[in-house]
Parts: sequence; structure tokens; C-alpha cells
Amino acid sequence: MSPEQNERITRVGMGKPAGTLLRQYWQPVALVDELEGDRPIRPVKLMGQHFVLFRDEQGRYGLLDRDCPHRGADLAFGRLEDGGLRCLFHGWLFDVDGACLDTPAEPEGSKLSQRIKQKSYPVVEKSGLLFAYIGEGEPPAFPHFDCFVAPNEYTFAFKGYLDCNWLQALEVGIDPAHASYLHRFFEDGDTDASYGKQFRGASADSDLPITRVLREFDRPEIKVDPANYGLRLTALRRLGGEQTHVRVTNLVFPQAFIIPMSSEMTIAQWHVPVDDESCYWYAIFTSFGQPVNKQQMRDQRLALYELPDYMPRVGRFNNYGYDSKEQATQTYTGMGHDINVHDQWAVESQGRIQDRTREHLGSTDKGIVAYRRLLLEAIDQAERGEKALMMIDESKAGEFTGPPSIDGIGPGDTWSDYWKIADEKRRKSSKWAA
Repeated sequence: MSPEQNERITRVGMGKPAGTLLRQYWQPVALVDELEGDRPIRPVKLMGQHFVLFRDEQGRYGLLDRDCPHRGADLAFGRLEDGGLRCLFHGWLFDVDGACLDTPAEPEGSKLSQRIKQKSYPVVEKSGLLFAYIGEGEPPAFPHFDCFVAPNEYTFAFKGYLDCNWLQALEVGIDPAHASYLHRFFEDGDTDASYGKQFRGASADSDLPITRVLREFDRPEIKVDPANYGLRLTALRRLGGEQTHVRVTNLVFPQAFIIPMSSEMTIAQWHVPVDDESCYWYAIFTSFGQPVNKQQMRDQRLALYELPDYMPRVGRFNNYGYDSKEQATQTYTGMGHDINVHDQWAVESQGRIQDRTREHLGSTDKGIVAYRRLLLEAIDQAERGEKALMMIDESKAGEFTGPPSIDGIGPGDTWSDYWKIADEKRRKSSKWAA
């Protein structure tokens, strides 16, 4: 990849090719939980732009440019009152649509407020996440994916900060081979105690711990197929005899993946640029079986992330908790047992913006190659004013369902049918997905 291509697919500021493309999609900007409490106001930085997100007294969400249109003071410190957000500097008041409701310092009878409009952006709530649209024109419709249609009690949302460019953060999720190394555990834990932990349970239709599968069968055959939402990736590990471990994951264009969490739970995860050199991951965990134990899931993740900004407790600043003794006896990385830390190290250690001119891709990177081609093509389409992948309207939204995301062990000769049968079986037994 040339330096020019690398710039083209990583930089997201105003007017940059990738930034222009990503602004044409809904972007997660906060957890609903972040706007709970006495003061539901949050500053948001998205693709280098500064906004203020708030919930008014009627429960409506608003996203406005952060600088007051009077003299540029910071609206993130504003007062929530009288139907909107009031600037501390001179009391100017704005509602969720950006209309100026009041300019109290002006003379009695002044009509200045009628001429003032703060730039506002649509905000919608989906499964515990708040999505905003900061592009031009009409936003695309939301697909009818499982994470968006499941009842609230079957979903859980969380986020975390990564000190690197959004693209390298995303690409770890479409690399099926790395799990056999980066997430290798030298001992198999109790699969019955694996709730909420990825790569710690047993694969579907088997008692075989996934840790053993990844450790002992470390040369997966990877297949990449186009899908209406992006790409379907299938990793096959031949277990011997007549069994094959089948793991189906999905790249949802432009910047999300949907992967198995366990036999009954999936993860839909977005990588959202704060700016060119940092991002947040936002995830919706969706259960097909029992309602999600949200408190347990939250407590597990808060062991690694600090409020209020969901900053990691380990990182470059403390060598990711690296322990050489652990690396020799327990884990491949020596960085603890939570795979989020492993992934964090992998993507942050590439530098804040990976220099792709220095990489040497192998056959296991075929998903990454396919995605980059999709991304470059979509950037070209956006520059020509054409619609790219997943820029759908409501009439098409119902065609985008699932997508199936399976981790299980099936017959070796019919693996291509196994994941479809496993997905159908899981849906039929689900109280909401049936």
C-alpha cells in the first residue's frame, strides 16, 4: 500500500476522503447510561469535530455544535433548563433542534433569537447506544439486525477507548487467525464459569473448550464471501475424524463487525473515530437465550475501564500489565486473561496510525484485503456523489437481518450447511428471535 492510499483510508477530518464517507452513516456517540443522572450533558468529539450531547426535560436527545453561536463559549458547561441548553456566558438558550429560544441579555422585545440557529444533528437510541448523523442529506435507514430488534432485556451496551486510528482497531476483528495466538490460554478454564467472557466457554454443539480448539488447531482455513451488508468470514479448523470447528463472523460496512460471544450471545461492535489517532469501540451484546445479566456484564468490564470516560486501566502507560511469568505459564501475551487487553495491545502497538507501507500480508489476511478494497471503492463512490454499500432507505431495511454469527463444531463434510442449521436452531429456541 502506498503512503497516499494509507492516508486516504485512515484520515477522517472534514474534507478528507474517509471522513466524507463515514459522515454518511449513523455513528455511535454515547451509551444511554452516560446521560443518566442529574446532569445529562456530555461533550462528544467525533472525527475531529466537537459537539455537545444532551437530554432535555422532555426526554429528547439533542446533539449540537459545541461552540455557542454568540461568541464561541463552551455549551458543554451549559445549564439544562427551560426546554433546552442554556449557555453560561450570556444565557442564550437552544433546544434539541438548535433553535434559539431566548437571548435574555438583549433588550426587551429583541427579535435576535429568531435569526439565530445552532447546527443540530439527529440522534436516535438503539439498544442502549445513542447514534448520531453528522453528514449531509438524509441519513440511511437502520438495518433490521438482531442487535437492533432484540428486546431491551436481551441486549447490553458498553464502550472503551483505544489510543490508535479507527481502521487498525477495526481490522483486528476481521482477522480470524489471530485468536489462536494472541488469545491463547495454556490451560482450559471452567466453561461453566465463562459467562460474559469471550473465548472462555465451549463451542456450540460440543463440550470442547474453545481455548483448546484455538490452541491445538492453529492453522484455520479462511473463506471470505461478499454479503449485502459487507463480508462474511468463515474460519474452519479441521479437528480430525469427521468434525470441523466453524466460526462465522461478519464485517458490516463501513466500520462494524458482528461476531460470536458464546453459543447464545453475539457482539456487534463499531470502531468510531474520535480523531485520526484515537477511537472508541462501542458494542451491543445480544442474547438469544436468557435475558442478559447486565449488572454482571457491566461489573466485568468496569474492572478494565474507568468512568466517566471509559478509559482503559491498562495501556501503553503501564505496559498493558505485562508479566513475564504469566507469559511463560498461563497466556501467550502475559497480559492477563481479558482478550480486550490483548486486542488493545495489538492495535495500539502498531502506532497511532499504522504505516501500512511496511506490512507484509499473508493468506490469513484475506478478509482485511477484501475490506480495504470495499473501503477504497466506497470512498471513490462518495467522492462521485454516489451511494455506497449500506446506504439504504427504509424500504430496503427489512432485507438486512441477522446476520448469522456462529461458533460451533459440526460435521466436517457439511460445514457449509452446519452454520445455517445452527443459526436456525438458535433462533427457533429463542423467545424473541423465533
